[in-house]
Amino acid sequence: MAEATTVETPALFPDLIPEPEAPRPLTPEQADKLPHIHRLLLKHYGKPPERELWDPLTQLIYSLLSSRTKTPTSHQVMRDLERRFNAGPGHWEPVRDATVTEIEHAISIVTFPEQKAPQLKMTLQGITARYGSLTLDFLARYKTDKIRAWLEQFPGVGPKTSGAVVNFSTLRRRALCVDSHHLRVAQRLCIVPRADAVTTEHRLMRLVPETWDAAMLDEHHSLIKLHAQTLCTFSEPKCDGCPLLTLCPTGQRNVAELRLSAPTSV
Repeated sequence: MAEATTVETPALFPDLIPEPEAPRPLTPEQADKLPHIHRLLLKHYGKPPERELWDPLTQLIYSLLSSRTKTPTSHQVMRDLERRFNAGPGHWEPVRDATVTEIEHAISIVTFPEQKAPQLKMTLQGITARYGSLTLDFLARYKTDKIRAWLEQFPGVGPKTSGAVVNFSTLRRRALCVDSHHLRVAQRLCIVPRADAVTTEHRLMRLVPETWDAAMLDEHHSLIKLHAQTLCTFSEPKCDGCPLLTLCPTGQRNVAELRLSAPTSV
């Protein structure tokens, strides 16, 4: 009798690179860097409103569409998708099964809809193909690093989006969504050496207190993003009135240059 052969099914998650050796302990100044920034921003802006937690698939769709798009517009697009395709949390199959042209028309008010429409369709199709149905609820059974690696195999999903999904959704994991706003503030404050968003997130997470849970990391990101949109803007940052000025080498240099360039009275 011929020996039976077994067919191995593909692993749901790719192999991950082993964790590096534990870094050296933080100094007291390093350990208080993010908490100090957080306290100053909290005093200046007040506590951000609590986030409405969506399931991970809904959060993924939102995060894919909201890149470089203002928050009110992004929320409007989610409503447009639900209304146009009779879809919504727990029932995104109609969006997956729509044509790219139909999706692009429904999301036309976001930036780069011609790029995001095919990415969204391919991602929803890819999730279905790999898991067997259109849901991400099963990710709750896995560790955060495995979840993020699995998500980042899909079109348009990078570390910023995977960070948003694991932290902002009902998965509620410890992660930082280092978007362009967060990256700009971190670089201007010189919290960590200048680097890309991926490296910056790793370096910032090393400074995050162990006592900060997922909700606290979400609050910290919300404060940083609000600060970036309000005072620490891309062009013409308002450094004079910044609550972080005493901690910010960039702001101090900008203020000094403005004072030197100001006309002197006779």
